[in-house]
Amino acid sequence: MKISIIGAGNVGSLAAMRIAAEGLGDVLLIDIVKGLAYGKALDLEDARALLKNNYSINGTDDISRLAGSDIVVVTAGLARKPGMTREELLAKNAQILKEICLKIKELAKGAIVIIVTNPLDIMTYYALKITGFKPGKLFGMGISLDTARFTNLIAQELNLPVTDIEAQVMGAHGEGMLPLPRFAKVKGVSLDEFISDDKIKSLIAGTINRGAQIVANLGTGSAFFAPSAAIAAIVKTIVKDEKRTLGLCSYLSGQYGIKDTCIGVPCRLGKGGIEQIVELDLSQEELAQLSKSAAAVTQAAAKLFV
Repeated sequence: MKISIIGAGNVGSLAAMRIAAEGLGDVLLIDIVKGLAYGKALDLEDARALLKNNYSINGTDDISRLAGSDIVVVTAGLARKPGMTREELLAKNAQILKEICLKIKELAKGAIVIIVTNPLDIMTYYALKITGFKPGKLFGMGISLDTARFTNLIAQELNLPVTDIEAQVMGAHGEGMLPLPRFAKVKGVSLDEFISDDKIKSLIAGTINRGAQIVANLGTGSAFFAPSAAIAAIVKTIVKDEKRTLGLCSYLSGQYGIKDTCIGVPCRLGKGGIEQIVELDLSQEELAQLSKSAAAVTQAAAKLFV
Protein backbone atom coordinates (compact mmCIF):
# COMPACT_ATOMS: atom_id res chain seq x y z
CA MET A 1 0.00 0.00 0.00
CA LYS A 2 1.52 3.31 -1.11
CA ILE A 3 0.29 6.34 0.81
CA SER A 4 1.42 9.73 -0.47
CA ILE A 5 1.03 12.93 1.52
CA ILE A 6 1.35 16.19 -0.42
CA GLY A 7 2.45 18.98 1.88
CA ALA A 8 5.21 18.52 4.47
CA GLY A 9 4.11 21.21 6.90
CA ASN A 10 3.03 20.43 10.45
CA VAL A 11 -0.18 18.61 9.48
CA GLY A 12 1.35 16.61 6.63
CA SER A 13 4.53 15.57 8.42
CA LEU A 14 2.69 14.58 11.60
CA ALA A 15 0.16 12.61 9.55
CA ALA A 16 3.08 10.87 7.83
CA MET A 17 4.55 9.98 11.22
CA ARG A 18 1.26 8.59 12.55
CA ILE A 19 0.48 6.60 9.40
CA ALA A 20 3.98 5.16 9.17
CA ALA A 21 4.07 4.26 12.86
CA GLU A 22 0.76 2.39 12.46
CA GLY A 23 2.38 0.31 9.69
CA LEU A 24 -0.41 1.18 7.27
CA GLY A 25 1.83 1.24 4.19
CA ASP A 26 4.84 2.80 2.52
CA VAL A 27 4.60 6.54 3.15
CA LEU A 28 5.83 9.15 0.69
CA LEU A 29 5.98 12.77 1.89
CA ILE A 30 6.00 15.35 -0.93
CA ASP A 31 6.59 19.11 -0.81
CA ILE A 32 7.64 21.64 -3.45
CA VAL A 33 10.06 23.25 -1.00
CA LYS A 34 13.38 21.66 -1.89
CA GLY A 35 14.70 19.39 0.84
CA LEU A 36 11.81 19.91 3.28
CA ALA A 37 10.03 16.58 2.82
CA TYR A 38 13.29 14.69 2.41
CA GLY A 39 14.74 16.17 5.59
CA LYS A 40 11.64 15.36 7.62
CA ALA A 41 11.58 11.81 6.23
CA LEU A 42 15.22 11.34 7.25
CA ASP A 43 14.38 12.53 10.76
CA LEU A 44 11.40 10.17 10.96
CA GLU A 45 13.58 7.32 9.70
CA ASP A 46 16.05 7.92 12.53
CA ALA A 47 13.27 7.42 15.08
CA ARG A 48 12.63 3.82 13.95
CA ALA A 49 15.33 2.22 16.09
CA LEU A 50 14.25 4.17 19.15
CA LEU A 51 10.61 3.21 18.61
CA LYS A 52 11.47 -0.40 17.69
CA ASN A 53 9.23 0.06 14.67
CA ASN A 54 10.51 -0.72 11.17
CA TYR A 55 8.15 1.53 9.21
CA SER A 56 8.79 2.82 5.68
CA ILE A 57 8.91 6.54 4.87
CA ASN A 58 10.51 8.63 2.13
CA GLY A 59 10.48 12.31 1.22
CA THR A 60 10.82 14.19 -2.06
CA ASP A 61 10.16 17.44 -3.93
CA ASP A 62 9.49 15.46 -7.13
CA ILE A 63 5.71 15.14 -7.49
CA SER A 64 6.11 12.60 -10.31
CA ARG A 65 6.90 10.06 -7.60
CA LEU A 66 3.21 10.25 -6.78
CA ALA A 67 2.68 7.62 -9.50
CA GLY A 68 1.18 4.36 -8.28
CA SER A 69 -0.21 5.79 -5.03
CA ASP A 70 -3.15 3.93 -3.49
CA ILE A 71 -4.08 6.79 -1.16
CA VAL A 72 -3.21 10.48 -1.60
CA VAL A 73 -3.64 12.97 1.22
CA VAL A 74 -3.51 16.65 0.23
CA THR A 75 -2.52 18.97 3.06
CA ALA A 76 -0.67 21.53 0.90
CA GLY A 77 -1.81 25.12 1.10
CA LEU A 78 -1.50 28.24 3.17
CA ALA A 79 -2.50 28.04 6.82
CA ARG A 80 -4.86 30.51 8.43
CA LYS A 81 -3.39 33.51 10.18
CA PRO A 82 -4.98 35.10 13.26
CA GLY A 83 -8.22 36.82 12.31
CA MET A 84 -8.38 35.08 8.92
CA THR A 85 -11.45 32.98 8.07
CA ARG A 86 -11.18 29.78 6.04
CA GLU A 87 -13.07 31.48 3.23
CA GLU A 88 -10.37 34.15 2.94
CA LEU A 89 -7.95 31.41 1.97
CA LEU A 90 -10.08 30.48 -1.03
CA ALA A 91 -8.36 32.10 -4.01
CA LYS A 92 -4.80 31.40 -2.89
CA ASN A 93 -5.31 27.77 -2.00
CA ALA A 94 -7.50 27.05 -5.05
CA GLN A 95 -4.57 27.67 -7.39
CA ILE A 96 -2.29 25.45 -5.32
CA LEU A 97 -4.89 22.69 -5.24
CA LYS A 98 -5.62 22.89 -8.97
CA GLU A 99 -2.01 22.17 -9.88
CA ILE A 100 -1.87 19.26 -7.44
CA CYS A 101 -5.14 17.74 -8.63
CA LEU A 102 -4.05 17.80 -12.25
CA LYS A 103 -0.95 15.84 -11.22
CA ILE A 104 -3.04 13.35 -9.24
CA LYS A 105 -5.33 12.88 -12.25
CA GLU A 106 -2.30 12.25 -14.45
CA LEU A 107 -0.25 10.04 -12.13
CA ALA A 108 -2.62 8.33 -9.67
CA LYS A 109 -6.01 7.86 -11.31
CA GLY A 110 -6.87 4.86 -9.15
CA ALA A 111 -6.07 6.49 -5.82
CA ILE A 112 -8.42 7.40 -3.01
CA VAL A 113 -7.89 11.13 -2.38
CA ILE A 114 -8.38 12.85 0.98
CA ILE A 115 -8.51 16.67 0.87
CA VAL A 116 -7.34 18.57 3.95
CA THR A 117 -6.54 21.95 2.37
CA ASN A 118 -8.74 24.79 3.67
CA PRO A 119 -11.40 26.03 3.15
CA LEU A 120 -11.98 22.30 3.16
CA ASP A 121 -15.51 21.82 1.82
CA ILE A 122 -14.98 24.24 -1.06
CA MET A 123 -11.60 22.73 -1.88
CA THR A 124 -13.08 19.22 -1.87
CA TYR A 125 -15.78 20.24 -4.35
CA TYR A 126 -13.18 22.02 -6.50
CA ALA A 127 -10.91 18.96 -6.49
CA LEU A 128 -13.80 16.73 -7.56
CA LYS A 129 -14.57 18.97 -10.51
CA ILE A 130 -10.92 19.19 -11.57
CA THR A 131 -10.17 15.48 -11.35
CA GLY A 132 -13.54 14.07 -12.42
CA PHE A 133 -13.04 11.32 -9.84
CA LYS A 134 -16.00 9.43 -8.42
CA PRO A 135 -17.27 11.09 -5.21
CA GLY A 136 -16.67 7.95 -3.19
CA LYS A 137 -12.98 8.09 -4.09
CA LEU A 138 -12.35 11.78 -3.33
CA PHE A 139 -13.57 13.41 -0.15
CA GLY A 140 -12.46 15.75 2.63
CA MET A 141 -11.34 15.20 6.22
CA GLY A 142 -13.75 17.84 7.54
CA ILE A 143 -16.03 17.07 10.41
CA SER A 144 -14.15 14.04 11.75
CA LEU A 145 -11.94 16.67 13.38
CA ASP A 146 -14.90 18.80 14.50
CA THR A 147 -16.61 15.75 16.01
CA ALA A 148 -13.44 14.98 17.95
CA ARG A 149 -13.39 18.53 19.28
CA PHE A 150 -17.05 18.38 20.33
CA THR A 151 -16.40 15.02 22.03
CA ASN A 152 -13.40 16.44 23.88
CA LEU A 153 -15.25 19.49 25.16
CA ILE A 154 -18.17 17.37 26.41
CA ALA A 155 -15.75 15.02 28.18
CA GLN A 156 -13.99 17.96 29.82
CA GLU A 157 -17.28 19.45 30.99
CA LEU A 158 -18.38 16.16 32.56
CA ASN A 159 -14.90 15.18 33.75
CA LEU A 160 -15.23 11.83 31.97
CA PRO A 161 -12.96 9.91 29.58
CA VAL A 162 -13.50 10.83 25.92
CA THR A 163 -14.16 7.13 25.30
CA ASP A 164 -17.43 7.48 27.24
CA ILE A 165 -18.71 10.12 24.82
CA GLU A 166 -20.33 9.76 21.40
CA ALA A 167 -20.85 13.01 19.53
CA GLN A 168 -21.94 14.12 16.08
CA VAL A 169 -21.15 17.18 13.99
CA MET A 170 -22.35 17.90 10.44
CA GLY A 171 -22.04 20.75 7.97
CA ALA A 172 -19.09 22.76 6.71
CA HIS A 173 -15.69 22.54 8.38
CA GLY A 174 -15.55 26.05 9.77
CA GLU A 175 -17.98 28.62 11.08
CA GLY A 176 -20.84 26.83 9.27
CA MET A 177 -20.50 23.56 11.18
CA LEU A 178 -23.48 22.08 12.98
CA PRO A 179 -22.75 20.27 16.27
CA LEU A 180 -25.77 18.07 17.01
CA PRO A 181 -26.32 17.68 20.77
CA ARG A 182 -29.49 15.66 20.12
CA PHE A 183 -27.28 12.85 18.80
CA ALA A 184 -24.66 13.10 21.57
CA LYS A 185 -24.53 10.26 24.09
CA VAL A 186 -22.76 9.80 27.41
CA LYS A 187 -22.31 6.09 28.09
CA GLY A 188 -25.32 5.56 25.83
CA VAL A 189 -27.49 8.14 27.62
CA SER A 190 -28.63 11.37 25.95
CA LEU A 191 -26.41 14.38 26.67
CA ASP A 192 -29.29 16.54 27.87
CA GLU A 193 -29.68 14.21 30.86
CA PHE A 194 -26.34 15.48 32.14
CA ILE A 195 -26.04 19.10 30.98
CA SER A 196 -28.38 22.09 30.91
CA ASP A 197 -29.48 23.70 27.64
CA ASP A 198 -27.37 26.78 28.35
CA LYS A 199 -24.26 24.68 28.91
CA ILE A 200 -24.95 22.71 25.72
CA LYS A 201 -25.14 26.00 23.80
CA SER A 202 -21.80 26.97 25.30
CA LEU A 203 -20.24 23.66 24.21
CA ILE A 204 -21.59 24.15 20.67
CA ALA A 205 -20.08 27.64 20.51
CA GLY A 206 -16.81 26.30 21.89
CA THR A 207 -16.68 23.62 19.22
CA ILE A 208 -17.38 26.06 16.39
CA ASN A 209 -14.73 28.49 17.65
CA ARG A 210 -12.13 25.88 18.60
CA GLY A 211 -10.05 26.20 15.43
CA ALA A 212 -9.97 30.00 15.64
CA GLN A 213 -9.08 29.77 19.34
CA ILE A 214 -6.08 27.57 18.52
CA VAL A 215 -4.97 29.89 15.71
CA ALA A 216 -5.21 32.93 18.00
CA ASN A 217 -3.10 31.27 20.69
CA LEU A 218 -0.47 29.86 18.36
CA GLY A 219 0.05 33.24 16.73
CA THR A 220 1.33 31.65 13.53
CA GLY A 221 -0.12 28.62 11.77
CA SER A 222 -3.09 26.54 12.84
CA ALA A 223 -3.92 23.22 14.54
CA PHE A 224 -1.88 20.17 13.56
CA PHE A 225 -1.90 17.52 16.31
CA ALA A 226 -5.63 16.72 16.08
CA PRO A 227 -5.93 17.20 12.28
CA SER A 228 -3.06 14.77 11.70
CA ALA A 229 -4.74 12.27 14.04
CA ALA A 230 -7.98 12.64 12.07
CA ILE A 231 -6.12 11.94 8.81
CA ALA A 232 -4.45 8.86 10.26
CA ALA A 233 -7.79 7.53 11.53
CA ILE A 234 -9.34 7.93 8.07
CA VAL A 235 -6.38 6.24 6.36
CA LYS A 236 -6.46 3.37 8.85
CA THR A 237 -10.19 2.86 8.26
CA ILE A 238 -9.53 2.56 4.51
CA VAL A 239 -6.44 0.34 4.72
CA LYS A 240 -7.97 -2.01 7.31
CA ASP A 241 -11.37 -1.94 5.56
CA GLU A 242 -12.97 -1.25 8.92
CA LYS A 243 -16.37 -0.19 7.52
CA ARG A 244 -16.55 2.52 10.17
CA THR A 245 -18.90 5.48 10.09
CA LEU A 246 -16.90 8.71 10.17
CA GLY A 247 -17.74 12.35 9.58
CA LEU A 248 -16.36 13.25 6.15
CA CYS A 249 -16.81 16.03 3.62
CA SER A 250 -18.68 14.21 0.87
CA TYR A 251 -20.41 15.10 -2.39
CA LEU A 252 -24.19 15.00 -2.00
CA SER A 253 -26.53 14.12 -4.85
CA GLY A 254 -29.87 14.45 -3.08
CA GLN A 255 -29.10 13.14 0.40
CA TYR A 256 -30.59 15.42 3.05
CA GLY A 257 -32.28 17.23 0.16
CA ILE A 258 -28.93 18.71 -0.92
CA LYS A 259 -27.51 18.37 -4.43
CA ASP A 260 -24.22 19.12 -6.18
CA THR A 261 -22.09 20.30 -3.31
CA CYS A 262 -19.69 18.90 -0.72
CA ILE A 263 -20.52 19.08 2.96
CA GLY A 264 -19.74 17.20 6.16
CA VAL A 265 -21.98 14.18 6.78
CA PRO A 266 -21.57 10.75 8.42
CA CYS A 267 -20.17 8.24 5.91
CA ARG A 268 -19.47 4.52 5.95
CA LEU A 269 -15.85 4.14 4.93
CA GLY A 270 -13.95 1.08 3.69
CA LYS A 271 -11.15 0.02 1.39
CA GLY A 272 -12.93 1.38 -1.70
CA GLY A 273 -13.60 4.79 -0.15
CA ILE A 274 -17.03 6.06 0.87
CA GLU A 275 -19.46 3.16 0.60
CA GLN A 276 -22.57 4.86 1.96
CA ILE A 277 -23.70 8.29 3.12
CA VAL A 278 -25.59 7.77 6.38
CA GLU A 279 -28.75 9.86 6.59
CA LEU A 280 -29.61 10.75 10.16
CA ASP A 281 -33.20 11.57 11.10
CA LEU A 282 -32.70 15.31 11.39
CA SER A 283 -35.37 17.69 12.60
CA GLN A 284 -36.68 20.39 10.27
CA GLU A 285 -34.58 22.97 12.11
CA GLU A 286 -31.43 20.84 11.80
CA LEU A 287 -32.10 20.22 8.11
CA ALA A 288 -32.56 23.94 7.55
CA GLN A 289 -29.22 24.67 9.26
CA LEU A 290 -27.46 21.97 7.22
CA SER A 291 -28.96 23.33 4.00
CA LYS A 292 -27.82 26.84 4.92
CA SER A 293 -24.28 25.56 5.52
CA ALA A 294 -24.30 23.71 2.19
CA ALA A 295 -25.64 26.75 0.34
CA ALA A 296 -22.75 28.84 1.66
CA VAL A 297 -20.28 26.27 0.30
CA THR A 298 -22.04 26.26 -3.09
CA GLN A 299 -22.03 30.04 -3.28
CA ALA A 300 -18.33 30.30 -2.41
CA ALA A 301 -17.32 27.47 -4.73
CA ALA A 302 -19.15 29.12 -7.63
CA LYS A 303 -16.60 31.95 -7.54
CA LEU A 304 -13.88 29.48 -8.59
CA PHE A 305 -15.63 28.69 -11.87
CA VAL A 306 -16.36 32.22 -13.06
